[in-house]
Amino acid sequence: MKVHVTDLKPGDCLLYDTFNANGLHVLPKGAAIRREDIASLLRHRIDYVDIELRSAGAVGAGRATDHGLHEEFDQILLGYESVFLEALAQGNFSKSVVEDTLRPFLEVLDRQKDVVSLLLLLDRDDLDIYEHSLQVGLLSYYLASWLGYSKEERYQISCAGLLHDIGKSQIPLSILNHPGPLTSLEAEELKLHTHFGYDMIRRSGLDETTALVALQHHEYADGSGYPGRLDRSRIHPFTEIVTVANVYFGLSTSSQGCSKQGLGTVLRRVHELGFGQLNGNVVQALTGHLLPGFVGKQVQLSNGETGTIVMINPLDLFKPLVKVNDRFRDLSRERSLFMDEVFVS
Repeated sequence: MKVHVTDLKPGDCLLYDTFNANGLHVLPKGAAIRREDIASLLRHRIDYVDIELRSAGAVGAGRATDHGLHEEFDQILLGYESVFLEALAQGNFSKSVVEDTLRPFLEVLDRQKDVVSLLLLLDRDDLDIYEHSLQVGLLSYYLASWLGYSKEERYQISCAGLLHDIGKSQIPLSILNHPGPLTSLEAEELKLHTHFGYDMIRRSGLDETTALVALQHHEYADGSGYPGRLDRSRIHPFTEIVTVANVYFGLSTSSQGCSKQGLGTVLRRVHELGFGQLNGNVVQALTGHLLPGFVGKQVQLSNGETGTIVMINPLDLFKPLVKVNDRFRDLSRERSLFMDEVFVS
């Protein structure tokens, strides 16, 4: 079965060894296609490959639906994949594909009232760039809503969140998939994705603000970020929203030998960053809307005990009342205890 590289799906199996035009061996016979393999084939300018016939169960293997997400999110994820692969191959992408992907995405978000459960459903320990971008676009939309932005502004902010890392399509896979710490030269090359994203978004016909978010999403209010070491007065408000979402999901994922942190621990860390690096108003919108949603959810405490959150302390959102078996633990009184992980009810 011969297919165009852009029509490959994760899990497809190659029938033959694959070589580029110079005779370099790219992928072996029998390889199960991963998303990064599709990118590699495009980089080697390979247009078509032969794969084994797909079975009904194999199509889409490894995608978001296998992790319990709604079918709508699977389709949105595929839409962003096509945007990213188009950007990788051509250096720009179709504005209409972004719009066709994002509008249904926002309709799903408007229907979803339990944001905490949604974030927990999207919580993965082996995120790729597509899923991370989807997460950031999702949370950026909710943050914009909680901060009082109009529907059209929420769309624009969510779009900027979805595209914030599009410049990584121009970064070598050897850097993107590096399992350990990068060398200083590799780290500097990775930072170029902010410039690549800005240029690509502008070439693709999107607005200056969306491009600016891609350029600035690693800038911090205290001037410690990159590429321009800007202070808060020079960072666009939309960027500050996307940056909080990006930092939140960055902390939620294990990387470079650091173990994965629980939702309670991540929110507490983001809360701390709101006193210097991140915009405090955006951080307060995040914690002020998510933490009350913990009521009724299962939680693991820092001492290893598991219980149910029954009440949020309005004076200290991070110190709720928790029922553990047949007794209650008031974390506002037991100051050494804190919430670590939260689970979908």
